[in-house]
Amino acid sequence: MIRKLLSFAVLAFAVGAQAQTYPTKPIRLIVPFPPGGGTDILSRLVATRLAEATKWTVVPDNKAGAGGTIGITEAVKAPPTGYDMVMGQKDNLVVAPYLYKNLSYEPTRDLAAVAHVAYTPVVIVTAAGSRFKTLADVVAAAKAAPDTITYGSPGNGTTIHLAGEIFNGAAGVKLRHVPYKGSNPAMVDVLAGNVDLMVSSVPSAMGQLKAGKLRALAVTSAKRSSSLPDVPTVAESGYKDFDVSTWYGLFMPAATPKDIVTRVNGEVNKLLATQEMKDAILAQGAEPQAMTPEQFGSLLKTDYQKWKAIVQASGATLE
Repeated sequence: MIRKLLSFAVLAFAVGAQAQTYPTKPIRLIVPFPPGGGTDILSRLVATRLAEATKWTVVPDNKAGAGGTIGITEAVKAPPTGYDMVMGQKDNLVVAPYLYKNLSYEPTRDLAAVAHVAYTPVVIVTAAGSRFKTLADVVAAAKAAPDTITYGSPGNGTTIHLAGEIFNGAAGVKLRHVPYKGSNPAMVDVLAGNVDLMVSSVPSAMGQLKAGKLRALAVTSAKRSSSLPDVPTVAESGYKDFDVSTWYGLFMPAATPKDIVTRVNGEVNKLLATQEMKDAILAQGAEPQAMTPEQFGSLLKTDYQKWKAIVQASGATLE
């Protein structure tokens, strides 16, 4: 019995010492989408500002594909030492497990919630020169010619893809989904007129909206985005109670020592409390929001349960 107590004491001391000296080498931040999209933009912003504030070395590493699930899978399999974390969101943590039949991870079991960073509505956009001036124009065209109006998304199984499918159901139309491997290639095609619309996170679309190359038709959240105050919600456009948004946050493998999780959470939350970081996130179209690891873990569990019915109702499945 004494030997066991001594062993636990030694282990606790080792973990505490590890957290006090952490980090002693670069931290890899896995970005599960390609460069240029909303997840990549926020990930690099966090990595840069966190490194500046703490003098840590934080290295973004894009591991894109399969709706963000490839990057999450890599994070789950990484050693639980605190030197591998991933920027996760609803797409690959809440929605994907109900879409992909052979997904190897269960997010509430296999990942530790570290730090919530931001949340954002989804925005429906079209090229500035498009014939669509309002969401009502899109609905009228889709009813006149079903399955001919196209919308691009960052990929099958993302929250953004499902926002389009949920809108199809709410409006009684059939917009044809065109999946891409990330927001950037979808953006290229909507700007070129190769797809009629794009359903996008606000951060992914913000640059082209500011440049006047895109027109925002509606945001999908319950209230208007503070970054796009003149853009109506889908609910305001005639579809009561429509509400789809997404969030972004840092995760580590489930067995990562709690002291390290707490340490990283504290540094990220201090960063989010600065006006400079708040302004930088708002400028990208997202809303900064700090949480404790426990609060963030609870959000993950709640959304994971809630979205099962939403995904099943959409009828979407992926191999």
